[in-house]
Amino acid sequence: MNFFEQIVQQTEQQRAGFVKAPLIEQCFRGDVKLDDYVAFLAEAYHHVKHTVPLLMAVGSRLPESKEWLRTAVAEYIEEEMGHQEWILNDIAACGYDKELVRAGSPSLATELMVSYAYDQVQRKNPVGFFGMVYVLEGTSINLADQAASVIQQQLGLPGSAFTYLRSHGAIDQEHVKFFEILMNQIVDEDDQKSILHCANVFFELYGNIFRTLGSNPDLVPAATAGKFA
Repeated sequence: MNFFEQIVQQTEQQRAGFVKAPLIEQCFRGDVKLDDYVAFLAEAYHHVKHTVPLLMAVGSRLPESKEWLRTAVAEYIEEEMGHQEWILNDIAACGYDKELVRAGSPSLATELMVSYAYDQVQRKNPVGFFGMVYVLEGTSINLADQAASVIQQQLGLPGSAFTYLRSHGAIDQEHVKFFEILMNQIVDEDDQKSILHCANVFFELYGNIFRTLGSNPDLVPAATAGKFA
């Protein structure tokens, strides 16, 4: 069994728990409200905007012996640039004020997930951050396109409100293959343990965002909001 297969196998329980978050189950039953979708996008903005800074921190902390991995990190950085702006534009397409979200604050669950990521990179093993990459990209490819279709059909939103979900569903198919090849090159046991541990932790932390998603004072409909309500 290669290392990527080990990641899939050893995170199966946490992954199953993640998809059972009530809001995710509601979404796939077609029971979703506009405020729920925009609240999800707002929290996505508040963690996605840290992806590039975190990747930069990972690259800066890798030793010379892992220069090959730093090269891969640079590729990820190039791919992830500006994705937080896609999310803000989706929020605007839903009829909400994206600038209030930009200036606002994340939920506690989002703040804790981001804080854990920085702590892992700066205090522990930066390679462990790939556990977060696995969780976020793995959930995107499995859920994003399907969720976008259900939400759009339920709410009647324009296609421009799903840039983030739909692009990640397509993009991450290539990313996951790239990630699989990358993980199978990691042979250091400490690095492998860090990635596995972080993947399981991130499934729990990311799931908490969905489990606690609620009203957000930063979500204010703009003048066109009634068009899509």
